[in-house]
Amino acid sequence: MKISILDDYFDTLRTLPCFRKLAGHEVAVWNDHVQDLDLLAARLRETEALVLIRERTQVRAPLLDRLPELRLISQRGVFPHIDVEACTRLGIVVSSSLTAGTSYDTAELAWGLIIASKRRIPQQMAALQAGTWQIGVGERLRGKTLGIFGYGRIGAAVAGYGKAFGMNVLVWGREGSLDRARADGHAVVGSKRELFERSDVLSLHVRLLAETRGIVTRDDLALMRPDSLFVNTSRAGLVEPGALVEALGAGRPGAAALDVYDEEPLRDPRSPLLSMGNVVCTPHIGYVTREEYESQFSEVFDQIIAYETGKPTSVVNPEALRSERRRHGVGS
Repeated sequence: MKISILDDYFDTLRTLPCFRKLAGHEVAVWNDHVQDLDLLAARLRETEALVLIRERTQVRAPLLDRLPELRLISQRGVFPHIDVEACTRLGIVVSSSLTAGTSYDTAELAWGLIIASKRRIPQQMAALQAGTWQIGVGERLRGKTLGIFGYGRIGAAVAGYGKAFGMNVLVWGREGSLDRARADGHAVVGSKRELFERSDVLSLHVRLLAETRGIVTRDDLALMRPDSLFVNTSRAGLVEPGALVEALGAGRPGAAALDVYDEEPLRDPRSPLLSMGNVVCTPHIGYVTREEYESQFSEVFDQIIAYETGKPTSVVNPEALRSERRRHGVGS
């Protein structure tokens, strides 16, 4: 099969043990990010299987209509960036495993952002490099209150780190997740409002779905104290558009630590979030570790092999399996 892999910024996938699973296939790996329709269509013109790295590239009908050889899109995770309806119409199978992977990579980054923000590590480092010795006083985490909004795998891991650092952990989320939080020995709050009011640090760990988009509102953020920290390593779309910049400008919360943005990749240094001294930003690297890449792409490449043998797995649009393109193409 002719396989194309998009957005492998640092040419990492070739160095992973799981890449050997694609031996015998013709594989093209692209290390830059391109969203230009004409350029993408030219690059992928002969592609039969397309591998995506999370939501880095939007794959919509105008592009899909120009890829006559494409039979399979393979990735792991949610797929708001893929026009599944167009794929089904064109007979393109979308395989995307939603298997719960490790929670530790993003959880570790979230905790790193919390420490970096509260101890002002990026600002202190920049000042030191500029010849200034110390620029202010940080804050201790022990004894403070850590709010966890969404107690899934990642939220649970961050809660555990908070407990290990001597923080008081409060949890809010769906009822089933609150039961798990109680079982793990954490306190739960009676409302979202209470979580925002009481948290010294509030870390967001909710999956972005239609019903959760904008779940954090301007009114929620206004409940936070001037010395509190809002942390988002999940998805920017969980926050009401424009609300965070407005809230930070108003001083509630007093700071933010972010790994996700409304526009990605974020390359404009004039972005308000990048110019605020009370915001610590990283470029969506929560899952970007060698260990997570090996786990993720081992599954993705297995999906390609399964499709090639005529037994596709993790198919999100089974109707595509009955199409003419599928029957007369690869994997038939």
